[in-house]
Amino acid sequence: MPKVRSIELLAPAKDLQCGIEAINHGADAVYIGSPKFSARAAAGNTLEDIRTLCSYAHQFGARIYVAFNTILTDEELSDAETIIWELYRAGADALIVQDMGILSLNLPPIPLHASTQTDNRTPAKVKFLQDAGFTQVVLARELSLNEIHAIASETTVPLEVFVHGALCVSYSGQCYISSALSGRSANRGECAQYCRLPYTMLDAEGNEILKDKHLLSLKDLNQSQHLEGLLDAGVTSLKIEGRLKDVSYVKNITAYYRKKLDALFAKRPEYKRASVGHETYTFEPIAEKSFNRGFTSFFLQQRQKDITSFDTPKSVGERVGTVKELKGNSFTIAGTKQLSNGDGLIFFNSEGNLEGFRVNRVEENRVFPLEMPRISPKTILYRNYDHAFEKLLEKPSAERKINVSIEFSDNAFGFTLSATDETGCRAMVTYAFDKELARKPQEDNIRTQLQKLGGTIFKAADIKVNTTGNWFVPSSIIAEMRREVIEKLLQVRVISYKRELVKHSNNQINFSYPVKELTYLGNVYNSKAQTFYETHGVERIAPAFEAKPLKEVPLMFTKHCIRYSMGWCPVHQKQKSPWKEPFYLVYKDTRLKLEFDCKHCQMLVFHDNK
Repeated sequence: MPKVRSIELLAPAKDLQCGIEAINHGADAVYIGSPKFSARAAAGNTLEDIRTLCSYAHQFGARIYVAFNTILTDEELSDAETIIWELYRAGADALIVQDMGILSLNLPPIPLHASTQTDNRTPAKVKFLQDAGFTQVVLARELSLNEIHAIASETTVPLEVFVHGALCVSYSGQCYISSALSGRSANRGECAQYCRLPYTMLDAEGNEILKDKHLLSLKDLNQSQHLEGLLDAGVTSLKIEGRLKDVSYVKNITAYYRKKLDALFAKRPEYKRASVGHETYTFEPIAEKSFNRGFTSFFLQQRQKDITSFDTPKSVGERVGTVKELKGNSFTIAGTKQLSNGDGLIFFNSEGNLEGFRVNRVEENRVFPLEMPRISPKTILYRNYDHAFEKLLEKPSAERKINVSIEFSDNAFGFTLSATDETGCRAMVTYAFDKELARKPQEDNIRTQLQKLGGTIFKAADIKVNTTGNWFVPSSIIAEMRREVIEKLLQVRVISYKRELVKHSNNQINFSYPVKELTYLGNVYNSKAQTFYETHGVERIAPAFEAKPLKEVPLMFTKHCIRYSMGWCPVHQKQKSPWKEPFYLVYKDTRLKLEFDCKHCQMLVFHDNK
């Protein structure tokens, strides 16, 4: 019989509220931004909020990972060390890091996870990180199932992959366009998102190929149909993107994947969830109802054409139907989706631009907008704001409970109440009481009183009443015993939660980095990081781009290829572009040059300074 493997659903949190709701809606772990040095500078959190979130999550055996994944200057290392100790004392279960200089600090025994910003694409790289002491590695989003399986086959460290949310067009940690053009470094948590801008595409002679299209903007990731394949490939942690997303997104998408995974575990007993609890929802989770630019499985099943979102970087939501007939200040719609007053609808106009409007009233299939848009029959409509759905999510929308077995019995001097949860944690209380026989049967009332666990994290899954006689038991005594035993059980759960602790060694030198030279792509920003790589055999180390900006070097490395998207790939599509290369992308004063590296099947983006 194969070994049962714990699978982690990892949800994002921009703040404490999002983190608690992620746990309530089924997350086995939550990642949240550190007070400083997080790759989402706008999503920092206080130590007190992180401490509160840890306490809440640990009741369910769920873990809290803190994003600490920027590159650091020498001057920041001391502050970083202090914060890391504070995060450890606050109860954090792991840090997600990019900067290898952190490994040379005086660290508490907190596990380190290698961020996707460390560019983890190969078995050799992941093996190195494993040897360096990382306890989990976040793989590049661009990997195929075969590539993931190859990494899992050659390593033992738990592997984490993104399964949902926004996609960076460049390999993570290998994008310098924001730093070069605005001084806002993506590796420092300040990405200006040049990838979401509208560009005009020109050929070498200045001819316009496309105008005002979001040519570097990708659709959003959705691997919900490939979860089984990912687990079979060796993945342990399934990650939802969204540390800047709102709480309704966190609720809906976490619940969506929770239900998918629970259904998978029911048919694949060799997999189980990594935390404890059972969720009930007031809504049916639907991925399309939360922010999305359309969905793609990206490169999981090799290269595919439809990964881009050229028309808009904004949320399109879910397709609801097509315009059928216009009539005055209203129109009819052909579709199966139920619309509601207050819904937000969008469409692409005849110029290909996104327009939106709010629904004032709906009568069957007839829609009355607040203001009638310039729309024509056969126009496809999308709903990017479902009023009724969002109203459901504004309220408490999930409960997470741990099953508990309760037994009420008598003893020589009174009564005993014990409670055992589904993990085996147990608590017991006794109550001295002079027993006397009751005139009426007591068992039903005892059961009724013991069932009342509503305000706690527990649910009475089984209640046994084992008494030697029909003793009279006042409801007040049962209630008091119930309260005490549940309080004790919760204390037992808190005590029984064991954080993973690791011993960090700064002297591991018996293994080498996969290459002997690091260019600016190594993101070496401080002396401790440089020493780390030198210790592991790297002979030539260039400073990070942020320390020494370079000209005429690629600012973006992306597996997205505009030539392929246009149907002009000489390798896969056997087609030649009708336009003269090189191609340029132009937005106001920004001019980018494209090069195509067919050997590695990637596109390079340069700043054209001419």
